[in-house]
Amino acid sequence: MSGHDTAALPAALPALDWTTDAERLAVLSRDFSWFSPILKRELQGKRADLAVRPRDQAELKQLVGECARRRIPLTMRGAATGNYGQCTPLQGGVLVDMAGLNRVVWQRGGVVRAEAGIRLAELERRVREQGCELRVLPSTFRVATLGGLFAGGFGGVGSITYGPLAAPGNVLGAAALSVQPEPQTVELRGADALALHHNWGTTGLVLELELALAPAQAWLELVVAFADDAARTGFDAALDFGDALALAPGLPKRNLAVLAEPLPRFIVQGGAKWAAAFPSGSAVALVVVAESGQGAVAELAARFGGRVTHQADSAEAQRRNATVLELCWNHSTLHALKADPGRTYLQCSFTPGQHLEQVRAVHRRFGQPASPGGSPDSAEVLMHVEFIRSLDGPLICTALPLPRYQGEQRLQEIIDGYRALGVRVNNPHHRHVEDGRFGGTLPAAAAAAKRRLDPFCLLNPGKLRVWPLPE
Repeated sequence: MSGHDTAALPAALPALDWTTDAERLAVLSRDFSWFSPILKRELQGKRADLAVRPRDQAELKQLVGECARRRIPLTMRGAATGNYGQCTPLQGGVLVDMAGLNRVVWQRGGVVRAEAGIRLAELERRVREQGCELRVLPSTFRVATLGGLFAGGFGGVGSITYGPLAAPGNVLGAAALSVQPEPQTVELRGADALALHHNWGTTGLVLELELALAPAQAWLELVVAFADDAARTGFDAALDFGDALALAPGLPKRNLAVLAEPLPRFIVQGGAKWAAAFPSGSAVALVVVAESGQGAVAELAARFGGRVTHQADSAEAQRRNATVLELCWNHSTLHALKADPGRTYLQCSFTPGQHLEQVRAVHRRFGQPASPGGSPDSAEVLMHVEFIRSLDGPLICTALPLPRYQGEQRLQEIIDGYRALGVRVNNPHHRHVEDGRFGGTLPAAAAAAKRRLDPFCLLNPGKLRVWPLPE
């Protein structure tokens, strides 16, 4: 164990559900940070001293008060589907499994309030009973928690219409618990709640979140394949199709991704059920649109030389574990790394109005086969694009490109090459919140929330590069 007084906690709070087994603690202290060879090395062997699963907010409050009195670090855990090591304790202490806090507090019309530990698939099921659906879901929606999406996520399925989770109007409020000997529940609204967003649980302990909902739709999933021809590559055609579909105002959309070769083939290698949908040598668009848009999408695909190779009712596809929602966003990364373990990933966003030009520029520079006529597998960086609305509304692309890992120096050279072409890169290979997302400086609102809600700096210590911050 670390130097903290954790050994006394089970005796002090015997009614709580404790985990002390070393192997189990090692498993609970890991997420998908192995996507990054750098984080995998830096976080190797790091784990909690104890884990606990509070059954309700009262038990959580008891735990937090006891840990604050003893100055024992706390790290919150959702489903560990994140990619940054945010649930890996760097200084031991207690890992808090939030899965027991899973109530829907209330739903009123187009707004829902729920506890942080609820799984997103369950929350989606519950709000659909009232004719609504979640605006934003990660591709890991089956197991990911609401609090995990808020504390560690960005956007995902639905962001093509509603933008990232942090876009104004998506998150309406949050209840947070202060980490003090006598913990207090603090209600945060609007922008104040967002001071806790995507900070890996370092700036506040989220109990409940209040979200705006969307009207429920019957969604149709489509795969559209684009082969190379004499005029242009399949990837170029898929990009133009994706941009036209993203801009089409009469077609409600839930997701739109474009995968360049060989990513579709990697998915087929991992599951033969997709073989017919992903013809060899083709780029593909993964499309989720309202059922009413089926004909319009097929016509648009034909205009750009594509053909629909797969279609399915989205709800039924999810029940059959054959949904394209689990082929997009970082699920695409997962499939690729299983097929080619020598790769890693980056997170990029492009400039509105220049996004296609920038995608093509980086693909020309880094995405070509190592030799003329060579296999696409040999390209240094493989391209995966997602169309979304930006934080302030314009249509853009984001990307989760897959560079072959050849050491930190070459990875930085690729990042610098992207940035030289005007592309924003959020480097996911940092273990500090500020460096990965904010360019080195924690925003003032997040710092103020940290001071207010975690005065003893016990929440996930070591994940903020400089703390305490100077006055």
